[in-house]
Amino acid sequence: MKLFAAIDVGSYETGMKIFELSRKSGVKELDYVRRRVDLGTDSYNTGKISYERMDELCNVLNGFRDIMDSYKVESYRAYGTSAIRETENTNVILDQIKLRTGLTVSSLSNSEQRFLDYKSVALRSSSFHDIINSGTAFIDIGGGSTQVSLFDSSKLITTVNLRIGILRLRSSLTELEPGSINYERLLNELIEDEVHTFRKLFLKKMVIRNIIVVDDHLPYIIHKLSGNSADDSFDSSVTADQFVEFIDKLKQMSNEQISKEVGIPMESSPLLLSSSYIIKQLIKAMEAEKIYVPGVSLSDGIAYDYAEKNKIIKSGHDFGQDIISSVENISLRYRGSQGTGSLLSKGALAVFDGMKKYHGIDQRGRLLLEIAARLRDVGKFISLDAPAESAYSIIMGTEIIGLSHLEREMVALLVERSYTGDMTYEDVMVYGLDEKSYLTVIKLTAILRLASGMLRSHKRKYESVKAVVREKELIITVDTNDDISLERGLFHRRAGLFEEVFGIRPVLKKKM
Repeated sequence: MKLFAAIDVGSYETGMKIFELSRKSGVKELDYVRRRVDLGTDSYNTGKISYERMDELCNVLNGFRDIMDSYKVESYRAYGTSAIRETENTNVILDQIKLRTGLTVSSLSNSEQRFLDYKSVALRSSSFHDIINSGTAFIDIGGGSTQVSLFDSSKLITTVNLRIGILRLRSSLTELEPGSINYERLLNELIEDEVHTFRKLFLKKMVIRNIIVVDDHLPYIIHKLSGNSADDSFDSSVTADQFVEFIDKLKQMSNEQISKEVGIPMESSPLLLSSSYIIKQLIKAMEAEKIYVPGVSLSDGIAYDYAEKNKIIKSGHDFGQDIISSVENISLRYRGSQGTGSLLSKGALAVFDGMKKYHGIDQRGRLLLEIAARLRDVGKFISLDAPAESAYSIIMGTEIIGLSHLEREMVALLVERSYTGDMTYEDVMVYGLDEKSYLTVIKLTAILRLASGMLRSHKRKYESVKAVVREKELIITVDTNDDISLERGLFHRRAGLFEEVFGIRPVLKKKM
């Protein structure tokens, strides 16, 4: 058994959950404390967090630290989300928190944050996999933005970030009073504009039957409509019509009346309405039938992620495959060849696995290599003459769920340099890589560049690829009925960086 604390420094609220983690009982919540600290209003309006807000935040975190001490918490993780991520001086803010509270707070990228929320729902609910078997939208509402991830046949199809977070919307209408007719109309116009673009680009002919919502306020509505507690929201659902009818009733009420009707603090009523309007517009766009609000928070995702990575719990869901599924759809968006990407991935991963003793890279690096292999062709959508530079721009401009900004930079650089083989130590400074990341990128670049040399024709099909090191040679054996004379003849051109990095000569052979 282990006591663990998960701290979420959010845009409008800072919360901490204390968990008991054990292999027998899994993840068990013991305590939940939260305090209102409106960082988002500062961050979204001015780009900075004021001294007064920092003082307020540090006082709250010092109180959390005292609670952790009283529980004798053994480990903790603390993360800041969009309000901290979008300040002009994020590193200074995090340093000040460390000096004034003794707590280490890290800034999550948007894709990391949303992936943790998604993971908490997937690991917590036994119904999740049944729900996403048909068309489902997973909607994660935050202070700065709203993430929409689309599932069909249990596969993640795409994920998109819409800049319609509840605090950002409120900041955009600071001159209007909540409750006024103009406020409601303009708020809906802001949301509708984003949703219209999303529907046009991503929904197309997709049929969405279910909506799963992660939000701090909407569980109260589901509780009111279904009669179940917020934690039991997966055991019941409300129809889209029920939800819309209730929201239309709420918008006629004052903040005080909403507070009494739903059972929330009065200051949270405008935020609940903003969340409700976002979902109402998405219901309209998707024509969804049912809504589930499981009542999880980022703190739950932090705890489940920690427990999974430390082998305290086991997941029956392959989250890595969700990332790959999303990447495959990014490739499709830019007319990438699924067959070529799959084949290149097969070759690159075979070399990676055959070189385990020589590269020292973990499974996370293996995932980055697979992502790069599947996205290597996307730059050709923009330019056949300069696919490397175009691929870099596309990857850096496209969110990949579950990856940090640094990891996305590594993938983009890996794809770009796999075309040229040019990798210098100056890249550490130019791209903001630390030394470990630089070494990982250069090793993976050597592997991906070598694998691309095995695939000179898009007509090639390998039944299998095996790689094994024997006496300073990497023997790569491909099982195919095709003639590989072209690959053998040009293979050495892609082998130079590999030999330089690993001191091993690659040899390509056909299975006899």
